[in-house]
Amino acid sequence: MLHREVDEAAGRLERLHADRLRCRRGCTDCCVDDIRVFAVEADRIRERHGELLASGRPHPAGACAFLDGAGACRIYDDRPYVCRTQGLPLRWLDEDRGRTVELRDICPLNEEGPVIETLAEEDCWTLGPFEGRLATLQAETGAGMERIPLRSLFDNEARKRQAPPGTSAPDLP
Repeated sequence: MLHREVDEAAGRLERLHADRLRCRRGCTDCCVDDIRVFAVEADRIRERHGELLASGRPHPAGACAFLDGAGACRIYDDRPYVCRTQGLPLRWLDEDRGRTVELRDICPLNEEGPVIETLAEEDCWTLGPFEGRLATLQAETGAGMERIPLRSLFDNEARKRQAPPGTSAPDLP
């Protein structure tokens, strides 16, 4: 349900910023290898993509393990929260020398258009509210605030067994 709400809110922003967003299938600049997700999201991926995790191979190191050879996400419908908001104009509050400051950022590929500092708050993805709800869901599972590297979800033992004798399976974390 949380992902559906994120998709609805992000969809509104995607429509609003359609002229500036260059994010398309195969654009993988944000699909980096060090993405970590809450265990509750990792569990969903394990539940829905067990066959891929057990017998599939991760994308080579350096990019997200879940990309296919063409740069498409193999778990798109179940992708984590962080992947659902990539590319959008982002805003968040931070502390600087005892005062709260607003910071903003956007993917360099999506910079063309109105300067993001001039956008109304509601025209940016505000970091915090959905992350807080996700953290609450995580806490309800009793798993603490553990974050799981996406690449680690692949079944490394099965990949080791598939490797020819005397070699090691590539791309093991």
